[in-house]
Amino acid sequence: MRDVWAAGDEYEAYVGRWSRRVAERFVPWLGVPAGSRWLDVGCGTGALTAAAAAAGATVTGVDPSRGFVAGLRDVVVGDARALPFAGGRFDVVVSGLALNFVPDPALALAEQTRVTVPGATVAAYVWDYADGMAMMRLFWDAAREADPDAPDEGPRFPLCAPEPLAALWRAAGLTDVVVDGIEIPTTFTDFDDYWRPFLGGQGAAPAYLAAQPREVRDRIRDLLRARVPERDIQLTARAWAVCGTRP
Repeated sequence: MRDVWAAGDEYEAYVGRWSRRVAERFVPWLGVPAGSRWLDVGCGTGALTAAAAAAGATVTGVDPSRGFVAGLRDVVVGDARALPFAGGRFDVVVSGLALNFVPDPALALAEQTRVTVPGATVAAYVWDYADGMAMMRLFWDAAREADPDAPDEGPRFPLCAPEPLAALWRAAGLTDVVVDGIEIPTTFTDFDDYWRPFLGGQGAAPAYLAAQPREVRDRIRDLLRARVPERDIQLTARAWAVCGTRP
């Protein structure tokens, strides 16, 4: 399955709005002084970039999707595995909800470390696809029931758990590695408010859904409708945050 990342508005409706809430918690968790030079790798529609800038950082973004970065300032189109920056340029390098989608996360992390100064913070956060991101967990459970071959993001992204993240950071030579959970509420006024963002085609679950025949899409919808309240849907979303220091 090919993930689709091209239209910022549809992504914002699907999961970007929840990413903003995580970013607002993630930035102060890092405890980096204001005035630092930040690089946001896989900046997407700018949720983490905006949170860092609001905290007093000077932020540059990089993302492979021209559709996502359109309209953002200080952003370049580029690949996380070959960052278009000289070494030793940034005090902080962060990545929000992107690292697990990079074909070679270790190479991406090596690149993020390369462009930092000694003593810099290198950090990221990813959704807990296996257990803690309820809106997606409900979707994939229903999708696997309707289609046993559905590419469930839980087993697809084993990196998105505390132990693998910590191991990746330590293998990159980073020190003082810390992993913590960030949990936020995700609320929907009714079932249509919950279901509609899955129809936008942006992100793994919506891209999968768009590729299915109508009978499979309808089966997933009906299974979900039977499992969540019709109104005032209260769910939670957990991201795993990891940070380390470049020696």
